[in-house]
Amino acid sequence: MAQENQLALFSETEYQDRVPNDYPVSCPTLDLSATWDAAGRNLLVYRPPSQVVSKIHQVGAPGQKAPEAQAVTWRSDGQFLAVGWSDGFVRLMGLENNKAAHHIKVGEGPGNKITHIGWSSNSITDKSSSAVSQALKNGLERDQAFGEDGLPQDLPRELTFLEIDTALPKLSPLPSGSAGAGEDAMVFTLRSGIDFLFRSPKPEEYDKVNIMIIGSSDGKLQLSIYDSFIIGSFLCPTLGPSPNPQLVLHASHPQVSTQALLLAEKPVDADEVHLVPMDLPFISSSPINLSLLASKLTTLQKLLRYLKQTQLHLQVEWKNTRELPTRFLRSIEGDLENLETGPRSIVPALYHLAMTGHAYEPVREWLVESLAERGHKRWDKAVMSGLENLRSLVHENFLPALDRCGIILSRLRGLAQFHDARDDIGFSATQISRLMDVIGSLNLIGHKILIYVMDELDSFKAFSTWLRFQIDRLASSSSVSEELTEKEATMDTEKVLAYIQNYLTDSSLKVFFDEIQQDDYEADRTHIEDVPSLLDVLDKQLAKMERGEPSMKALPHVEFLVEFATTWANRIFDGIAEAKRRSVRFGKPIKLSIGHPISQADMKMFKTKTQDVRVMTALTSKETKSQVHIFCAGIDIINGISTNQSPTSCCIDLGSRTLIDFKFLNDETLVILCNGQDNKHHVICVPVQPNKLPYSEYDAKDQTETSRVSADDLKTYSFPENSLLKPLRMEAFDRNDSRGEMPARICLLESNRTVLKTFSLPNSSA
Repeated sequence: MAQENQLALFSETEYQDRVPNDYPVSCPTLDLSATWDAAGRNLLVYRPPSQVVSKIHQVGAPGQKAPEAQAVTWRSDGQFLAVGWSDGFVRLMGLENNKAAHHIKVGEGPGNKITHIGWSSNSITDKSSSAVSQALKNGLERDQAFGEDGLPQDLPRELTFLEIDTALPKLSPLPSGSAGAGEDAMVFTLRSGIDFLFRSPKPEEYDKVNIMIIGSSDGKLQLSIYDSFIIGSFLCPTLGPSPNPQLVLHASHPQVSTQALLLAEKPVDADEVHLVPMDLPFISSSPINLSLLASKLTTLQKLLRYLKQTQLHLQVEWKNTRELPTRFLRSIEGDLENLETGPRSIVPALYHLAMTGHAYEPVREWLVESLAERGHKRWDKAVMSGLENLRSLVHENFLPALDRCGIILSRLRGLAQFHDARDDIGFSATQISRLMDVIGSLNLIGHKILIYVMDELDSFKAFSTWLRFQIDRLASSSSVSEELTEKEATMDTEKVLAYIQNYLTDSSLKVFFDEIQQDDYEADRTHIEDVPSLLDVLDKQLAKMERGEPSMKALPHVEFLVEFATTWANRIFDGIAEAKRRSVRFGKPIKLSIGHPISQADMKMFKTKTQDVRVMTALTSKETKSQVHIFCAGIDIINGISTNQSPTSCCIDLGSRTLIDFKFLNDETLVILCNGQDNKHHVICVPVQPNKLPYSEYDAKDQTETSRVSADDLKTYSFPENSLLKPLRMEAFDRNDSRGEMPARICLLESNRTVLKTFSLPNSSA
């Protein structure tokens, strides 16, 4: 019997340094674990036996230490790692690279600590309606997944999620050489980062939406969906005298919109905890498919971030084309101003040289001695590379991103028009059309920049060749000069003169990239706020500018329009979030206590065979290390609104065994790790379903009548000989095949805090 009830060693991971409290945090779908390196302030992701697959580090503000990780949670599919940092941000990291894919600001107060991150996946339709997605996921034969006409059986649903932008070329990474210093500076410079951020949803994800609930020490909860779309912040429900109850644990079920929160006045050793249902009826009652809406909104958010970074890169390249030539030209200005006769500035001086071949002495000295061959090469490289990079950024990054914004906004406008009679979707077709107008204006600016860049680039090539010719001619002997004269005959003097006159000290591109005065910015912003068509206004202003007439100075700037687009998009996002936020409701708190300060807790939500919703909570105290109290609270949910049932409880008596840790393995089993009198470690599997344990009515004031179950009557598993020394902490995960077959397993941290051992459980126990 002992051999039959024995666990099998699955893997062993050795860490470089001792693991701090609350670590490691293991991945639910892969044999990976995250731990914190306090010395280097790095979050390290390990895989067995001791390989670091990812090293995550956040750079601190100037003069400050790097932030440290306060809470770590894996997404249920193992694709993302959510890390709450001491600088007040939760950053979502992908395993493909160590750059943050999303940055979620949590709270505003200094010293505010992120206490817990709850992350779950919820279905937005009934399980019975997902036959097509299951068929597509399982890859059934054509005659099973398709009808007689060759079309999918659920054609409207497939058309709803039809992705047009997949027919477009992939967005190109931004150049790393001109990246800025912000949070997004590097994430868009990597091909892996771009592909990770802009992935189209899979068919099996059409009816799912991710829910994230972030708890902080100031007693607030921040709700997000689809990883990064923030619904809003909520104060934790008042729990008697406690001023700021904190989120300790979170539980959910894929088919239940209500989330279960465990709140306490402090994370450890609280005298009591409160189970609070958090109703999110918008998950199942949204008129627009929530997965589709959230997917489009978050993609639009990412595209706007990408556009902002592209604009910053454009700004850098524009400065690169002007800074070095300006320094060269500034060095001759003083000499020309002191001339008694002749031109007093560089433009007429070089124009004179191009037309007559005669160089005034300051110009000759400047070309031969100051600029010379080396200076010309630097000038040529700065301008050529800057203009070519501008052209590439607009053509390969800026315009493609705008095209994708247009596609998403077109879809959102169609949804708004279809649901025009409803006021609970949070946005209107008019708002979307306004944002499309701004995106169209940016598109016009992008094409104007391309035209001006190509014209300036063409003229500069002729000017650069001519400038090098003049340097060589003025520095050469008469015999060489005759050879150079033959080269002069092949030059395009018209383009040389055009560059000297139009681009040498000025540029048509400056209206898009030059510094904006605050007065101009505010005046133009006020003027365009309510215009019927921004595109028409911009077109007229550009025409005035080209004619040399007075025009709006801030409007044509890329930075101005990108910020205006972001402002309008945020208004739409806020409206949608507000519509969802209005429906969020907190249920009546259920007080749970065991008569002593609570040292350990875990919780699980499940549905019974009769579709009843139950929340299981397991608690223990240091004073009663041989007892585990299990509470079962039923929740009735009608139209997304919950009603509590009276909780029941049961006590698991370990007898002479000493409790080490416990975790819910799945809907049916609580796993208890304990140490026997023989100093051998055992795992006890407790069946927690109401029909498997003798639960009794729970009375917080009188717990003497609580029903008890002896651990001797429960299934017990032993460990292989010499496989375990002294475990401190346990994690438990059910069987999973979403990213390769993973058995039901428990992960145990040894007392030396440098070794994590994973044991697989037999299928019968799971």
